[in-house]
Amino acid sequence: MQLHISPSLRHVTVVTGKGLREFIKVKVGSRRFSYQMMFYSLLFFTFLLRFVFVLSTVDTIDGDPSPCSSLACLGKRLKPKLLGRRVDSGNVPEAMYQVLEQPLSEQELKGRSDIPQTLQDFMSEVKRSKSDAREFAQKLKEMVTLMEQRTRTAKIQEYLYRHVASSSIPKQLHCLALKLANEHSINAAARLQLPEAELVPMLVDNNYFHFVLASDNILAASVVAKSLVKNALRPHKIVLHIITDRKTYFPMQAWFSLHPLSPAIIEVKALHHFDWLSKGKVPVLEAMEKDQRVRSQFRGGSSVIVANNKENPVVVAAKLQALSPKYNSLMNHIRIHLPELFPSLNKVVFLDDDIVIQTDLSPLWDIDMNGKVNGAVETCRGEDKFVMSKKFKSYLNFSNPTIARNFDPEECAWAYGMNVFDLAAWRRTNISSTYYHWLDENLKSDLSLWQLGTLPPGLIAFHGHVQTIDPFWHMLGLGYQETTSYADAESAAVVHFNGRAKPWLDIAFPHLRPLWAKYLDSSDRFIKSCHIRTS
Repeated sequence: MQLHISPSLRHVTVVTGKGLREFIKVKVGSRRFSYQMMFYSLLFFTFLLRFVFVLSTVDTIDGDPSPCSSLACLGKRLKPKLLGRRVDSGNVPEAMYQVLEQPLSEQELKGRSDIPQTLQDFMSEVKRSKSDAREFAQKLKEMVTLMEQRTRTAKIQEYLYRHVASSSIPKQLHCLALKLANEHSINAAARLQLPEAELVPMLVDNNYFHFVLASDNILAASVVAKSLVKNALRPHKIVLHIITDRKTYFPMQAWFSLHPLSPAIIEVKALHHFDWLSKGKVPVLEAMEKDQRVRSQFRGGSSVIVANNKENPVVVAAKLQALSPKYNSLMNHIRIHLPELFPSLNKVVFLDDDIVIQTDLSPLWDIDMNGKVNGAVETCRGEDKFVMSKKFKSYLNFSNPTIARNFDPEECAWAYGMNVFDLAAWRRTNISSTYYHWLDENLKSDLSLWQLGTLPPGLIAFHGHVQTIDPFWHMLGLGYQETTSYADAESAAVVHFNGRAKPWLDIAFPHLRPLWAKYLDSSDRFIKSCHIRTS
């Protein structure tokens, strides 16, 4: 910046760093205004300009993207500095950070009625009181903390209600089981041998496509079976082995006797029909008894879990889910004994009862398993980050040294629900014994290795024995969240309602339930008499 003063002291020219000129014309209108006074005034003005130049240079050094090239711009920019008030619209004042970082207990908010309930109330209060930065931050912290407490309480209550709803047997399903049991006792047509005697040899024929379904839910099993056969290109080559428990066997037999799915072959068998399944031979029963004892002592029931007001709602939901009866059901553990259940078969596809099949599954037999045992869809990759983001660390407790020493937390997990099992390759491994070894280790450690389900020990037992298959074959998460669209779900080979919102429950997601309900016959007398929804 340069300053030029004319010899007559009547003109002053200011040249900025960019070559722009500002002209100041001095008009001497009174004899009382001496040239000497003018000279000293200009001298003061010169020093003032130098001071302005220093401040503007500091702005440039600080990284200001738009340096000033005029006195007017400099005046606007330097006014706050000269007044001692530095305004920086891009950064939050340090005072706000200090307030927000201070802890705020629930007791400090208890019973207070002056905390804004909405953002509109908050803005009105701030404008009315003309709060400074500290007051603004304090009011904001109080409002957000209060909303956080209420949201947490509401989420825990939601998880509790969903737990109760998903763990209970709906009266419609109970009605169906009772009516079918009665039908079995009075109607010979409901007591047919399944399959017919001439079809029994096909049960062990490896030229057929063998599917296994373990379930004590008659309605769910009926949808799986119907969707499987209806979408098969060669239904006459389908063999479906249905395994159920003692109490459900007669109603299940009655349903499939009265609702045949010819030309497919349906076998209904109860666990007690397998001679080898006894407490002395199979560790699953002993493991279940131990598991039930440990969980009852370790968990303390849903009321104790919900009463803990310190834990994250997601953690509370996981603990509630661990109390679900299905995790202590033999139906949930029986898949680990498929080689013993079907000693003559080389390959089977195991199906959960909360799935719907939407295409022909026979191409699964053409998948090259590369010597692996379990063909499954990985759950760590995909657009749905809520469901398809599961790794070993999602299921196993890597703070436990035993887990940390043996497994990689970043290793991709896979899903149960629709799995291709090479039983011939399985029989050459120690998968089943590994499964029960780790079950026992978890029980000894008071469930410190993992806390729920049969998938964690499955991840361990099948470690190194999994062949990844295309995600098209198995879409997950339809019982967890409702972000999946109907169109996307309809394009998958198998959709899986894993989670609490099962399609036969009232808490099912309405826009996804039709994928399942369309396989129910609204005119069926059992469906109608038990008031089961078909839409």
